[in-house]
Amino acid sequence: MSAAALQAHLASCATTVCRAWAVTRRDGVVLGFTDHDAPLAFEGISFVASSGMSARAVEQTTGLSVDNSEAVGVLSDPAIREADIKAGRFDGAAVRAWSVNWANVEERRLVFRGSLGEIERAGGAFRAELRGLAEALNQPSGRVYQRHCGAVLGSAGCGVDLTDPGFWIEADVISIERGTGFRLASESGHSDGWFTRGAIEILTGAGAGDVGLIKRDRQVAEVRLIETWDVLSAGLAPGDRVRLVAGCDKRGETCKVKFSNYSRFQGFPDIPGEDWLVSYPTRAGGNSGGSLRS
Repeated sequence: MSAAALQAHLASCATTVCRAWAVTRRDGVVLGFTDHDAPLAFEGISFVASSGMSARAVEQTTGLSVDNSEAVGVLSDPAIREADIKAGRFDGAAVRAWSVNWANVEERRLVFRGSLGEIERAGGAFRAELRGLAEALNQPSGRVYQRHCGAVLGSAGCGVDLTDPGFWIEADVISIERGTGFRLASESGHSDGWFTRGAIEILTGAGAGDVGLIKRDRQVAEVRLIETWDVLSAGLAPGDRVRLVAGCDKRGETCKVKFSNYSRFQGFPDIPGEDWLVSYPTRAGGNSGGSLRS
């Protein structure tokens, strides 16, 4: 690859330059696109000439400012399907963009490296935010001192083994209501709310692999009623099999009773509140610094 050769080409009177970009999804699938009218190939990637995806000019700055741009495209392209976007397969996907001499692809220059951010879908098209490498510096680090647990259920910090049969069930979909309501055939002995704030994963059917968050659940006879926060894949149909994973409301009591995991609780239930910080000693009343839970 010769950026110098590309610069020399750009300085000539006539240029044959196009743009190419590669998207690497979290599952390892690599997709290549170009705004040229013929396909290109380099670095082991085939860049197709289609309307599947295009990118606006990248705004690049010095220092640690985040580079901003947008990727736009249509969902009718075979490489980009609405079901994949709904399933989150493009969330956080790595993106690289080049300026390329299409007459000699060895003359090219990498102009952007980052990831896909927020994705919007409307009218059979999508619009995705492109985020530069400096975006990682905006992520919070360290621990937050708060009453409720700050760990993600099942993570290394939490330590709960969600593969334990007591924390999940599998069931078949009986019916779907309004896109976010589901009736499942289940004889589960779990109490109402056991899976609230948990996850639902589609195991079979056209929507296999899609995951959603459970808003509320309850058991009625041999039917489990589930409501999710968002609409799951449009491919979900009665008869498909799903897995429900237990949820956690981040309270110490839940950690102790439901998961028997209080020794790894990541919250601070006894930390003084703001009222304590501005308190002062008085002649009346106790000033022993006794229990906050009395």
